[in-house]
Amino acid sequence: MFNIKNLFSGSKQADKAVTEGQESALFTRINQLLADYRSDIFPVGLQQATSLVSVTDGDTIKVELLLHFAASSEQPDIAKFLSDKLGKQVALSVQVNLLEPTRHKNIKHIVLVASGKGGVGKSTSAVNLANALKQNGAKVGILDADIYGPSIPLLLGLEDAKPEAKDDKTLLPMDKNGLATQSIGFLLGKEDATVWRGPMASTALMQLLNETSWPALDYLVVDMPPGTGDIQLTMSQKIPASGAVIVTTPQDLALADAKKGIDMFNKVKVPIVGLIENMSYFHCQHCNGVNHIFGEDGGKDLAQHIAVPLLGQVPLAHRIRQVGEQGEFLSHNADKALVAIYNRAAKLVASHLFYQGSGSNPVEIIITDD
Repeated sequence: MFNIKNLFSGSKQADKAVTEGQESALFTRINQLLADYRSDIFPVGLQQATSLVSVTDGDTIKVELLLHFAASSEQPDIAKFLSDKLGKQVALSVQVNLLEPTRHKNIKHIVLVASGKGGVGKSTSAVNLANALKQNGAKVGILDADIYGPSIPLLLGLEDAKPEAKDDKTLLPMDKNGLATQSIGFLLGKEDATVWRGPMASTALMQLLNETSWPALDYLVVDMPPGTGDIQLTMSQKIPASGAVIVTTPQDLALADAKKGIDMFNKVKVPIVGLIENMSYFHCQHCNGVNHIFGEDGGKDLAQHIAVPLLGQVPLAHRIRQVGEQGEFLSHNADKALVAIYNRAAKLVASHLFYQGSGSNPVEIIITDD
């Protein structure tokens, strides 16, 4: 076995007829192939985004790989690429290990999910994006920053949950299938309205973020309130966000408001990671036709105009609404096509943050009276 951690260590298998020099050459060859690999998730190859841990030759070549951002579902495609190039079956083991330093406490990336107006599916997108990042091997949390209309407790099936205190100053986050989550909705009754002025709401939000005992996280997805008010400005200015994801529908009205949100993030120097076009179309199960109820390709055109990735076009689907109201996640079996959309969106977000290096140097924002 050739191991990057312990060169030429360990005994040889009896059925292996290769020398250590040959195995070292195979290790080098696989590294070269990783550099040649291309996809929309790995636009400049795998070598920069991975560490080749070990290679074991035999009837099947066993390869152990570390990915430096959440993209473990790329494993089958990478394994096939290596098998085709080497002319031999490759068994690929992939683990995710982000190398970036933490940006806020023990959180490596904070991703803001925002929209210019309400009702475009922002919270649903945030939950499914967070779950897809987790499914791709990352440690993920989600913060409900929509103080006036918290949706995360309902979408995660935690409406009746009450947070526990770690100590006098710190709350423990809730857990839903491995997602660490926090929301003002956990502290209020389901029917209680949050009647707070902007500064009070902003202060409460910063307390939720800072006084929650988050576990070590690769990504914290923040479900922002709609619009460009006090809370959005506070979150953009006071936390080192890696970037923002904009959610819109193809409708002209939603797009106009999305542009305002994009302009706000540009002014406070928060990078736009990409755009999700929600309710893109309706697929009729009876006639098998595709109906563009809210317009066609508006989000796609906006993404091209501002030169950011279109992360996905999500259909207006009964199943998305149904699982959200049940507090569950989309199933890899029953909802394969929908899962694939969010899965790709999550990998594109993680890829963008890695290759753009937005996680390396937190943005320092200086507010003046000018």
